Amino acid sequence: MTRKQRRSVLIGTCLAVLGLAVALVLFSLEDSIVFFYSPSDVVEKNIKPGQRFRLGGLVEEGSVKRGESATVQFSVTDTAKTIPVRYTGVLPDLFGEGQGVITEGTLGSDGLFIAESVLAKHDENYMPPEVAEALERQGVRRGGDSADKPN
Repeated sequence: MTRKQRRSVLIGTCLAVLGLAVALVLFSLEDSIVFFYSPSDVVEKNIKPGQRFRLGGLVEEGSVKRGESATVQFSVTDTAKTIPVRYTGVLPDLFGEGQGVITEGTLGSDGLFIAESVLAKHDENYMPPEVAEALERQGVRRGGDSADKPN
């Protein structure tokens, strides 16, 4: 084998190993990647039941219903679409109707989102950026603080 051929084999082998490493990393991360969707996105993209994702929006007014043994049902809305959510566990202190919320879990075949975790905004001015963007796309502005107003 000539020097040029050996170099080509070495470069080809390195590229193959690098490609294999990238494929293994992407394959291993496939289950841990969680996408964020607003209720309208869930309806438009036809999310399959059982797929894990984050659902964000506002807790719909009048939708919070507390059940037995720390089970809570409520609806998440972006004012265009609404998705019912069921969560069993302790809700964050700042959880409430009309507040921004992100839930993580899976969509049932009946359209009910089964949440495994619920995150609420941390003060009266904050809203997760993904939720704020989704609400702005729907034409809803939240908050009246100076951060939302141009100087």
